[in-house]
Amino acid sequence: MDGTTGTPAQPTPRTRSWWGWGWADAHPDDAECTAMGALLPGTLTRPLPVPRVHDLQIGSPAVQPPASLAHLVGADPEDRAAHAMGKAYRDVVRALRGRPGRIPDLVARPTDDREVADLLDWAGERGIAVVPYGGGSCVTGGVEYRGDAHRAVLSLDLTAMGRVLEVDTTGRAARIQAGTLGPSLEEQLRPHGLTLRHFPQSFEFSTLGGWLATRAGGHYATGRTHIDDFVQSMGVVTPAGTSTSWRLPASGAGPSPDRLFLGSEGALGVITEAWIRLQPRPAHKASASVAFADFHDALRAVRDVAQSDLAPANCRLLDAGEAGLSGAAQDGSAVLVLGFESADVPVGARLAQAVDLARAHGGRRGAAPSVDGAPADAAVSAWRSAFLRMPYLRDGLARMGAVAETFETAATWDRIPGLIEAVRSEVGAAALKATGHPATVNCRLTHVYPDGAAPYFTVLAAGRPGDETAVWDELKAVASDVLHRHRATITHHHAVGRDHRPHYDRQRPDPFALALRAAKDALDPRGVLNPGVLVG
Repeated sequence: MDGTTGTPAQPTPRTRSWWGWGWADAHPDDAECTAMGALLPGTLTRPLPVPRVHDLQIGSPAVQPPASLAHLVGADPEDRAAHAMGKAYRDVVRALRGRPGRIPDLVARPTDDREVADLLDWAGERGIAVVPYGGGSCVTGGVEYRGDAHRAVLSLDLTAMGRVLEVDTTGRAARIQAGTLGPSLEEQLRPHGLTLRHFPQSFEFSTLGGWLATRAGGHYATGRTHIDDFVQSMGVVTPAGTSTSWRLPASGAGPSPDRLFLGSEGALGVITEAWIRLQPRPAHKASASVAFADFHDALRAVRDVAQSDLAPANCRLLDAGEAGLSGAAQDGSAVLVLGFESADVPVGARLAQAVDLARAHGGRRGAAPSVDGAPADAAVSAWRSAFLRMPYLRDGLARMGAVAETFETAATWDRIPGLIEAVRSEVGAAALKATGHPATVNCRLTHVYPDGAAPYFTVLAAGRPGDETAVWDELKAVASDVLHRHRATITHHHAVGRDHRPHYDRQRPDPFALALRAAKDALDPRGVLNPGVLVG
């Protein structure tokens, strides 16, 4: 209670970290950072200080908006700094070292399509680069500006466009503005008994538009793994006009207009809204863990589950290192985390069948399965907690001068075992050469398909103090070359951005590159939309 008024004290609103992941109050303190650093020989003896915006000495904007747009645009230094980068390891380290790169001159927050179009018109006329920001959780350099070809940079933040505009309960779909953050989206759907259930790790801090622009992977490990699978139609504002596709359950009318903009990362237009397919909220859930002494046996078990018609919502395989890091196992076992859900029918029998498939390959079931509200076993609970906490711990390790980052890919099953072994071996050797200290290279499968899987790698190593980004860039280049050699994609769901551009250029077919450049020239003739992403 407030002692002077007798009214309940209002909770202090949480604030986002401008330099690191997530909530500012959720980061490890100095003592926890020091304890984590002690586990990696060669790191700093004390953590780098939390960076302050004041120390960046941000100058005045190079441009000022016209009076008609001034109410949409701000130049607050902390807001500009927060919009200068995404949340990759190299972004965090650059902020810690006081080298964030080019700070946007202005941050715009439009409230409707007309205002987006007006901002694009002004930017095009003045030669101002426009970088769509989404929720700012990008980890591939997709929301920053690099270079000096444009006189000024405008960060376009759509979070003021955060409403569910229409809900069609008959067709189980909703028209949703692109700036809607994950928690708000689900909260607005809740009264209708519907859900999108697209839960990437960045769910709290990312938007529908960001998911669409990067073809984000979400909650489901099988089946509807990407946001693409939920799109019914899209509205996109481009410098050449507004594209609004018809809302249809399916269409064979030529190339899909939505496919042009899905994954376009703000280089072709600004996604402002979409009709999204929904589903009833799940009433039945079940989960279990299965441990394996041999990782290759576990791979075969996961492939059998993926090729069955059981369609688990969760099918995450953790290698021994990843299981140990998350607390899912401490005995050197690999751990498979399985989960099922349904709005209509109990799923315990499907879980039991999946566990039986895994046990046929030498798997050992953990504690009793969790069915419809029963507590999850220790391995499942540990994995869930670690999944949400890991980005904060990464930032704590970055403060200790460590290299702590992830990257992901996808390949067909015949290539998966060799790909994983090559990444472990070659990235580990590169880290030892670059730092003089051994590295830990862990792997988990985040999404699985009948024809392949998406391995997700974690790299932990001591850095070179003051040169941490260079070390990561060296390791990333080695990893990317391994992926290319094994014909594995440069990204399964993290997007291309600027960090993956060289390797994306090698992956895509040349005729498609020609078509993409032509689309860029036609839709963005002045070249102001997210320059350097996807195409030159």
